Amino acid sequence: MAFTTSAAAEEPENPYTSGIDVRMGQRQFQSKCTSCHGLDATGGEEADGPDLTTGSFQHGSTDADLYEVIRNGVEGTSMRGLRRAEDQEIWQLVAYLRTLSGAVDLASLPGSAAAGRAAFERLDCGSCHMVQGRGGRLGPDLSRVGERRDPDELAEDVTTPDAEVSPRWWTVRITRADGTVVEGLRMGEDTFNLRLMDGEERLLSFAKAAVRSVERILESTMPAEPLSDEERDDLVAYLASLRGNES
Repeated sequence: MAFTTSAAAEEPENPYTSGIDVRMGQRQFQSKCTSCHGLDATGGEEADGPDLTTGSFQHGSTDADLYEVIRNGVEGTSMRGLRRAEDQEIWQLVAYLRTLSGAVDLASLPGSAAAGRAAFERLDCGSCHMVQGRGGRLGPDLSRVGERRDPDELAEDVTTPDAEVSPRWWTVRITRADGTVVEGLRMGEDTFNLRLMDGEERLLSFAKAAVRSVERILESTMPAEPLSDEERDDLVAYLASLRGNES
């Protein structure tokens, strides 16, 4: 029996990204991080740490990377890590750091955010993506995607979704002992069981002893919709506007 998935393949996403979490992360930063990174997080001559407002980080770019750096520090530097902090506090710091890079000027984008929202609804993107607590769970939560992705990245996301797929969103194809096949998002695994969420958002559990094989699928489940340049620009403008504020 060949299991090709592993717990390490599923990179965790930040579960604490609300406005309250960002504010709590700011408090954490002010109490624990300003001595090295400065009051405004820009580093500088009077601070030992690097500028954290550029949106680019030396030791990884994902939320999970930032979590590891904050939790465990960086060997050979003054970044010692917050080993005694609660997981929630670390994730809230990550959420705050994501807000520090310069925001995109929406007026400078060629598309219309209002038209992009209409396209988002017309294409039924909410069946998989959640925005401000509304929508599906089969794809990433987009409530703050405008803080995490720049317009060029967003354009690639909507036109070539297979170009960059986070391990969190790889799917799994399970073949049972009787030959039937089930596909879905991998939600967890232990010694005896494998859990996934199917296309109807049902949580299913499979005993490994009753499974013939497991195949990991690295492609995105998001359909590559044929979009005109105008539709693409409108969608990018809408997604860039999503920064955690209620709409």
